[in-house]
Amino acid sequence: MKKEMDLNCDVGESFGIYRYGSDEAVMPFVSSANIACGFHAGDPHVIKKTIDLAASYGVRIGAHVGFPDRIGFGTRDIKADAQEVYDYIIYQMGALDGFLTIAGLSMSHIKLHGSLYMMASEQKEISCATIEAIQAFNPGLDVYALPGSELSIRAEGAGLRVMNEYYADRPYDVNGEKRFGWCEEEIGSPFKIAETVMKVLDQESCDLQTVCVHSDTREAANIMKLVRNTLVHAGWSIRSCKKLLV
Repeated sequence: MKKEMDLNCDVGESFGIYRYGSDEAVMPFVSSANIACGFHAGDPHVIKKTIDLAASYGVRIGAHVGFPDRIGFGTRDIKADAQEVYDYIIYQMGALDGFLTIAGLSMSHIKLHGSLYMMASEQKEISCATIEAIQAFNPGLDVYALPGSELSIRAEGAGLRVMNEYYADRPYDVNGEKRFGWCEEEIGSPFKIAETVMKVLDQESCDLQTVCVHSDTREAANIMKLVRNTLVHAGWSIRSCKKLLV
């Protein structure tokens, strides 16, 4: 049976006059795009532009939702209760879905951003609020999550499709992924990153369905291209990717 892997990227994080990330360069090599929905980043014009870009490459489109924290880029912990988290998620999915509906497209998945992602990974209240919002909006959406996290376990238990995620462009230590306070030397060159991804996927205990490279990482497009080519050459197929560039 042929092995399949999804390659995802956080995109659409520019807003107003501010340009952020290398969306145009990385999009040809991904199979899923997580589009910021206007809270931690993004705006209506960027959302539409990013949808059009992703659609031109046949890339799956998902909602990248976070706390309303532009100044902190969604990386600061916000003291929000379950109802607030539920409302935040519904609001952002609705914003993206409006543009998708007009374009004749559908949302395929949801991925939380920054602190909201980490809080849902660790806290029952936040993970349950996230699951309730997804079930209310569209229970057919894939849920991107850290393997073994509160969100992954509870979402799977609730009957949602979970895509366990590995961050290619983030260092890992004994406690898992180092989301904040890391340096480029810790992840190595694009070739080293691709090599590490393969080592992780070759582990017998591996339970991963998607690999992420962030569009704001230096050399993001080159990293994703090398990861994709390395997977393809090792016999993997890339999920739902219309164009494969070698």
